Amino acid sequence: MPTPHIEAQAGEFAETVLMPGDPLRAKFIAENFLDDAKCITQVRNMFGYTGTYKGRPVSVMSTGMGCPSTAIGVEELANIGVKTMIRLGTSGAMQEHTRVGDLVIANGAVRQEGTSLEYMPIEYPAVGSADMVFALEQAAKDKGSTYHIGIVQTKDSFYGQHAPDSKPVSYDLNQKWEAWVRGGVLCSEMEVSALFVVGNYRRVRTGALLVIYGDQSRKEALNKDTYLDAVSNATNIILESSLTLSLIHISEPTRLGMIS
Repeated sequence: MPTPHIEAQAGEFAETVLMPGDPLRAKFIAENFLDDAKCITQVRNMFGYTGTYKGRPVSVMSTGMGCPSTAIGVEELANIGVKTMIRLGTSGAMQEHTRVGDLVIANGAVRQEGTSLEYMPIEYPAVGSADMVFALEQAAKDKGSTYHIGIVQTKDSFYGQHAPDSKPVSYDLNQKWEAWVRGGVLCSEMEVSALFVVGNYRRVRTGALLVIYGDQSRKEALNKDTYLDAVSNATNIILESSLTLSLIHISEPTRLGMIS
């Protein structure tokens, strides 16, 4: 199957792939958490590596920023046999109880982006695999991490969130933001809904674990050291959750509470 954007062949990536947005975060994970990591792709500086974690093959590949490049990554990894794709990302807090440094396990996403509309109508929900949510929660509990499970907002425009009043459509941006907050949406980011929608369409297991990097209402953000600590903690949780899934021998992703 073609993979023109990652230039990889079947067998070069493991069946489980961690998917951070930042290429340098992918490099950091490969160098610090995987044994015998080998660089598989550097096309357009979208770094991808395969190594092992506790003896089990695991890969990591960056998606870049936003849903279009995420969808390309999901498609091409699925083309070469990847079965589980887990986003490791950063996000902005939207609730009083979601604080900087906390983790969010996404079980669904608001589709405030355009990419997934070229796959499924807007009525189709963007949901992660139930078994992945369970495994991430168990690993987060075992680590003693502060985490939340729920819906996240996926958007196309970073500055539509951070400077909405400067935009000609500020009325729409502000009203929808208020609706998401009132509806209990936990945090805002830019890739999860594409991963969930395209992953469900391609019949792969999907999950997402997000670090709350900033809180614009409180004007708080992680610094360089606390950011790396949070990313390291999230990486460990994802890697341990992937081991949980391999041990219970789930051969098909669980979607919407059912085995398909």
